Formats: sequence, structure tokens, C-alpha cells
Amino acid sequence: MRILLVEDDPMIGEAVSVALKDAAYAVDWVMDGAAAGSVLEHGEHQAVVLDLGLPKRDGLEVLRRLRQKGNAVPVVVITARDGVDDRIKGLDFGADDYLVKPFDVNELLARLRAVVRRKGGQAAPVLTNGKLSLNPSTREARCGEAVEILSAREFALLHALLLRPGTILTRAELEERIYGWNEEVESNAVDFLIHGVRRKLGAKVIKNVRGAGWLVEKPA
Repeated sequence: MRILLVEDDPMIGEAVSVALKDAAYAVDWVMDGAAAGSVLEHGEHQAVVLDLGLPKRDGLEVLRRLRQKGNAVPVVVITARDGVDDRIKGLDFGADDYLVKPFDVNELLARLRAVVRRKGGQAAPVLTNGKLSLNPSTREARCGEAVEILSAREFALLHALLLRPGTILTRAELEERIYGWNEEVESNAVDFLIHGVRRKLGAKVIKNVRGAGWLVEKPA
């Protein structure tokens, strides 16, 4: 899953970026509100972690414009503004969750997983299609009797497919969810990751639709 991090503090941004990457997210980081607004117009990201006290454009204004355009991407606000009125305004402007600094990065990751589940119509913490299951908090995947801890990028690939079971994702769409801006993508990277997941969980766990892409089955 590809996350846009919008944070102008270098120390906080670096810490959050590392934590997100360690949790198997692809992360793109910008440091001002104008850049965030420009990036969000392209719709490349599946979630946003947004500071409010930003240069060039305030985070609330970024959020207001995002929702005004009908963009429903999940947004978790991280901010030093701890007043009740500030939290109410952030939520009313369209934030899916609101976290006051300083915070534990593990709490941020848990809140991020929760808002992504809700936006994807998933109530349970474990993603499943009835045959295959994936635990985002541990990267543990199960299929039949096979139980495996996936690598970060194997997890990212399977997570993208399980968020939309029955939907074909193209090579480009999968690459977009697995790799950030500055990460080099080899030509056969998706094939290599799919081979790794199939080797661990079974050859039929991910289906290829020739000339189109890959999918996992819908729930029965």
C-alpha cells in the first residue's frame, strides 16, 4: 500500500517514514501543503498521514480541498494542535482519525490499518476471502494448512489484492502500491513477488488473467 506522508519536521518525518516502511508500506514524503495538494491530485496513494501546521498551505486547507474534490482517500491527521475545537474541526473537515503529537508510532500504524479497513468495507482486523487470510499487524498469511510470515513487499502485494478480492490489478497498479517514488522497480519485480507468495501459500492463491493482471478470488 502506498502512503503519502505530509510532515515538515525532518525528525518526525524521518521517524514516521522509517516506521511505515518497516511496516511494509511504500512511502512518499512531502514537507509542505502546496506540494501535498499537487501530489494528491494524481490519486496515486491509498492513504495519507497529514500534519496540520505546514508551510505554504495549512493542513486543514489541504484536507478541505481534498474532500471538496470528492477524494475519499483515508486521512490520519498527526498534529501538535491538541485543543478540542481543533480536533472537531479536523474531523469535520474530513479526517478519518486524529492523533496528537507526541505519539507512539505503533498507535499510528494501528489507526492507519483501522481507517484503511473501514474505507475498504472491512470490519475485521484480518483480511480474508474465506480461503486466504492476511493479518496486517503481523504480516502472517494463511491458506489451508500453510501459515507464513511474508516479506514486506510480498505482504504489500497480497494486501493490495485482498483489499479488492475479485478485482484484477495490473502490473502498473501493483507496482504503484509496492514502491515509492525513489525506489527502483525491476522489470520482473511483480512476477518475482507473486512467485514467492505462491511458493509459500500454494500455486492457486493468486490467479493470473492473461494480458490483464492478477487477482485473488472473491469470497464464496
